[in-house]
Amino acid sequence: MLVKDQTATFHDCAECPIRHRAVCARCDADELELLEGIKYYRSYEAGQRIIWSGDRMEFVGSVVSGIASLTQTMEDGRTQMVGLLLPSDFVGRPGRAEAAYDVVATTDLVMCCFRKKPFEQLMETTPHIAQRLLQMTLDELDAAREWMLVLGRKTAREKIASLLAIIGRRDTSLHMGKLSERVTFDLPLTREAMADYLGLTLETVSRQMTALKKDGVIELEGKRHVVVPDMDRLLAEAGDDSDGGLLD
Repeated sequence: MLVKDQTATFHDCAECPIRHRAVCARCDADELELLEGIKYYRSYEAGQRIIWSGDRMEFVGSVVSGIASLTQTMEDGRTQMVGLLLPSDFVGRPGRAEAAYDVVATTDLVMCCFRKKPFEQLMETTPHIAQRLLQMTLDELDAAREWMLVLGRKTAREKIASLLAIIGRRDTSLHMGKLSERVTFDLPLTREAMADYLGLTLETVSRQMTALKKDGVIELEGKRHVVVPDMDRLLAEAGDDSDGGLLD
């Protein structure tokens, strides 16, 4: 069941919290007006399935607030979380009829949706939309390659630090903050979801979070509020440099 009372905050594009990162980031006023004609908002509760793999896609859109997971199910029923959708991430593929993954709201979530066929037509006539979507797709490819390294080669401590760094950098970018300052954010995942995504046990996630806190790499206020006093140190713990690349 859709949650209808969470979307009112986002109806004005000028006040949209993801405007500078979304697919419409480069659009001028006339282009935004065209998008307005095919736009609508939908809200989902935590745990609610947004898209089933194999479903015919009738919309594309961006996550405005909240977080969702991309999950793939094997023939024997085993599932694997293969990605996270954070605010400003794009959902759906123009030109593809069916969804490739299950998409599930991990937290309460609001999406800015566009009717798929009109959006595909706009892409052909509005270069700013097509260019921005291409850039976002390439960024997504880079993130997928980075995550392959996280899951395949990094230690449990590095995996936890990497996930915290990814969420911290995105949150800072959305709020147009500076990574050189103290970074604070609310962790949108439970420890169980972190374990599932990282391929770790719940006990390992809890133990590594406690160790990072004890060593002063992060500060925790309750279970979800994270403070990173020094992002460079967190990136070092993740095996990355200040640009998010690998340390030599």
